Amino acid sequence: MAIKPVTVSQLSGYIKRVLQSDPLLGNVSVIGETSNLKFHGSGHIYFTLKDENSKINCFLPSDKLKNIRYELADGMKIIAAGYIHLYEKGGSYSLNIRDIEVFGQGSLSMAFQKLKEKLEKEGLFDTKHKKPLPKFPRKIAIVTSETGAAIEDMLKIIKSRNNIVDIIIFPVLVQGACAAEEISEAIGKINTLYPETDIIITGRGGGSLEELWAFNEEIVARSIFNSVIPVISAVGHEIDVTISDFVADRRAETPTAAAQMSVPDIGELKAYIKSLKETLVSSIIHGIQNKERLLEAYNIETLTNSFKNRIDLFASQANALKIKLDALNPGNIMALGYGAILNRDGKLVGSAFAFSPGDELTVVFADGNALCSVNEITGVKG
Repeated sequence: MAIKPVTVSQLSGYIKRVLQSDPLLGNVSVIGETSNLKFHGSGHIYFTLKDENSKINCFLPSDKLKNIRYELADGMKIIAAGYIHLYEKGGSYSLNIRDIEVFGQGSLSMAFQKLKEKLEKEGLFDTKHKKPLPKFPRKIAIVTSETGAAIEDMLKIIKSRNNIVDIIIFPVLVQGACAAEEISEAIGKINTLYPETDIIITGRGGGSLEELWAFNEEIVARSIFNSVIPVISAVGHEIDVTISDFVADRRAETPTAAAQMSVPDIGELKAYIKSLKETLVSSIIHGIQNKERLLEAYNIETLTNSFKNRIDLFASQANALKIKLDALNPGNIMALGYGAILNRDGKLVGSAFAFSPGDELTVVFADGNALCSVNEITGVKG
């Protein structure tokens, strides 16, 4: 015979206490594949974690999302760390998650693609948001690890190309759980504390997808997008592509390339200016020499004759125009015996048939007028 019966609530409470007091179940890590992801309006995430033979319900509270470095998607293999919790009303248990780590390259690629699609849909990659790099920067901030080949290469190249630019180094972790937060905070601080900065370079040397993952996290992408100062993303080798590359104002294939594109080469500029100076001086000298040769070719007598010939030409042209004007002068024509016929209203008349016998008309001569009367009209009417 069983011991004294208990209620369902009592049994559930007892099981809950047992589960919560078990040290293993209070801090357990479970590996499995995600499925049935549901994003609740409250910010919580519900999903199932499964393997070949079993599955368990999982609950990711919204206040833990800031600790999650990956964009979840169905079919990802993950390691979920948390504790076992019993939901007494439903009589079911779940894994309440504190942290998540993606397991395997395939799952990392899925997380990468999921976040890329999300940010691209929001417009964070649009070219209209890309800020141009200044041609002659005065101050550059570098956000990367203070040790390693990347920072050494960038400093060496920048200083060799341009020794007048100021460089500020913001040392941060570039891999691991805290790296993304440090990178994001550094970009924000530069914008706040050093707004006069012309360019920010953030990146690191090469590594595996997992080692480069800090530059694939949303917090870094949004800090780059929100930066008022232009940002160059310089992560890994030429074949490596990260989310920060898509959202940055410029992508450099390597940290070395970022250093080269950030500043102009002073030596090349000086050589170019010297070339321009030499070309300008040579042009001025040739111009002066040409004018001197022209002056030597034209002595005073030659210039005087040239001006006289021009004056004579202008005078001849003016006289020819005067003759043409005189020929067209109505007064000169009338002096030859011609006259202008006006009707009674004082208007010029060009036809005899404009008059009738008895009409009066006026003949205008060069030296006076004659008042006449029409006796007869002869000729052929047109």
